[in-house]
Amino acid sequence: MQSGVHRYFILNKPYNMVSQFVSPDRVRLLGDLDFDFPEGTHAVGRLDNHSEGLLLLTTNKKVTRLLFQGDMPHRRTYLVRVKNIVSPETLEELRKGVRIRTGHEAFHVSAPVSVSLVECPDYLNYEGPPLHANGRHSWLQITLTEGKFHQVRKMVAAVHHRCQRLIRISIEDLELGDLKPGQVRELSGENFFRLLRIGH
Repeated sequence: MQSGVHRYFILNKPYNMVSQFVSPDRVRLLGDLDFDFPEGTHAVGRLDNHSEGLLLLTTNKKVTRLLFQGDMPHRRTYLVRVKNIVSPETLEELRKGVRIRTGHEAFHVSAPVSVSLVECPDYLNYEGPPLHANGRHSWLQITLTEGKFHQVRKMVAAVHHRCQRLIRISIEDLELGDLKPGQVRELSGENFFRLLRIGH
């Protein structure tokens, strides 16, 4: 890579893969993907091992600071499959904010979020966590700006629904689109920063 010339990628991170290139544990790594990332590529933020969807990668170390430590919070949208049927009253609870645990004796009331019931998108019929296909469940689309540890999972648990699947589909205007699990797309720096609504 030439000095000062950075590269920018989005990945549809598969289920059961960590958001890093190196780990002391026996886990699936980003380096196991069939893609030749340039030296110095790293993930911006993380999705945990069992979460899927949009992951940003770049050689530009400034992106993490610009995206997560700026004055303006950034919208992140997730598709969430939860156990059992979600009622209108529960949706309203989530919209207003729920109490979640953030430490041994620490709690946090989540900021208001946008949440709606959605149909299961057709493109989600691929490898993911083992589920009972006919089990009672609901799909939610949740957009939030906070990023507490495991926040979405904790929020749905707080209203008595177990998270069965969690897929990030967008960050601001940067969308996962038609990328299949494990696929990578390179973006120009101009488009990357414009869609994320961050300066550079």
